[in-house]
Amino acid sequence: MANTSQSLRRAALLVSAVAVLGLTTACGGGSGTVSSPQTQSGTAAPAGGDASADGSGTPVTSSSGSDTATGSNSTPTSSGSSPSTSSGSGVASGSRCHTSELTATVGGNDPGAGQENFPIVLTNSSGRTCTVRGYPGAAFVNASGTQLGPNPVRETGSTATTVTLKPGQSAWAGLTFSNPEISGAKTATPTTLVVTPPDEKDPLKVKWTAGAVPVSGNSSSVRLTVFSAGTGA
Repeated sequence: MANTSQSLRRAALLVSAVAVLGLTTACGGGSGTVSSPQTQSGTAAPAGGDASADGSGTPVTSSSGSDTATGSNSTPTSSGSSPSTSSGSGVASGSRCHTSELTATVGGNDPGAGQENFPIVLTNSSGRTCTVRGYPGAAFVNASGTQLGPNPVRETGSTATTVTLKPGQSAWAGLTFSNPEISGAKTATPTTLVVTPPDEKDPLKVKWTAGAVPVSGNSSSVRLTVFSAGTGA
């Protein structure tokens, strides 16, 4: 009987020891397995610490940048200057032709119905593309530079268009007056036709070789038309 009591006591003590050992392990004993840390979402910079990098070592290009060949601020290629300007001129391609970029001539007379008709021709002598639009200025002058007759008048009813002139190309405007022998207008013989390109102040001088022009009296007006492409020939 005594032996049985001792056996029950040892069994109870063993159960208690096992229970205590389990409780100690559950409370964080150093022998427990540690779980992996959870990954948190966020916008932290890459490990390198450079917020402009994509993590592969290659810088990320800003969406507002234009460093590529198609960007508006792309670096010009070695083949030449930017296509928007002429070489060395600093003048934008396609802008108005300036007097210094033009030469003026007067074409042959094309008479008809009592009218004398001459084309005033402006030719782009520059190295860039430029434009003319509208009426020229014009005046007949004598050898001393004195103007003969009133200023020409602008022919109404024609619509101005922008004429684009590549280097070497021309535009023409009509200069017309009634034949003085028919109209009875008083005449004078100029030596020069002074031509001012549209929207310019500096004129070009062309030698006048077509004889007398009306300067006063009835039907003495000299008329001008707007510029068109070509030479008017």
